[in-house]
Amino acid sequence: MWRHPSENFTVSNIRYFSKHKGEVNCCVFSPDCQILLTCCDDGKLYLWEATSAKLLATVSGHTGPVKSCAFSADGQLFVSGSYDCTVRIWRSASTEFVYILSAHTRSVETVSFSPDGQWLVSGGWDNRALIWSVQSSEMAQELLGHTAAVQSSTFSSDSQLVATGSWDWSVRVWTRQDGKEVAILQGHLGNVACLCFSVNGMLASGSWDGTVRVWLPRQHMCLFLLRGFERVWVKSLAFSRDGLVLASTAEGDMVRIWDMETGTCLKCLQGHKDSAYGCVFTPGGQLLTSGSDQLDVGEEDKTDQRK
Repeated sequence: MWRHPSENFTVSNIRYFSKHKGEVNCCVFSPDCQILLTCCDDGKLYLWEATSAKLLATVSGHTGPVKSCAFSADGQLFVSGSYDCTVRIWRSASTEFVYILSAHTRSVETVSFSPDGQWLVSGGWDNRALIWSVQSSEMAQELLGHTAAVQSSTFSSDSQLVATGSWDWSVRVWTRQDGKEVAILQGHLGNVACLCFSVNGMLASGSWDGTVRVWLPRQHMCLFLLRGFERVWVKSLAFSRDGLVLASTAEGDMVRIWDMETGTCLKCLQGHKDSAYGCVFTPGGQLLTSGSDQLDVGEEDKTDQRK
């Protein structure tokens, strides 16, 4: 009987990252998984060597807490969104900023690049999501419809759809080209904190209600309702490269691996003691997660590799 390699994951290679001067709001890995990017309430971003935990660069520029960050698909750029109402695009190699995008009127809570690298979406406390051209820095679309803050965002693998999750408990799906709303997905009983598309078009959403829902967005259908988080905040989701499994991380909970053919939990890995901030499958099939532990000396960020 065929088994997905993720069923053999074990915990190994724990590293600690401890230079932050405030709460860490987001952690993301570069596409090649060699660099970890973190952003913090101290108004800075940090670039780390993922394998050694060596601090490579500290990036300043925002005038308020940095709430979200992301790498472009080629790893050449990264983007950040801040409480100062701005979005900044930076060069990864030099950490110099390329553009400042300033159309939001309240805190920016989420930023995401499109897989083709041409677009980015930002969302925040002004209840809006904005699509930007990366090349020109011009706003291409304004996505209106949410009745509360936009907390999460993602693009489909072909860069044609944008999904946004909100404090209004809904997920909305839009066309990237003209900003047309194609689906409103409802069912969560809490803020939608994270979103992820699979290569075959499934959309996963994680919520403060302690559940993950897997949708077929064009059919407006919930395919799976994944439970077992004991009403903790689901903070990050990642589909495997083949779309056959989904990884979820949650506050104070295990890392869970879910079968996307049956909706069953394949594996539970002991998670971080405090919060798990992010997870991603590497090109080689490993699963990397990042989060934090409450230690006697204070809070330190942690990544581990599950393989």
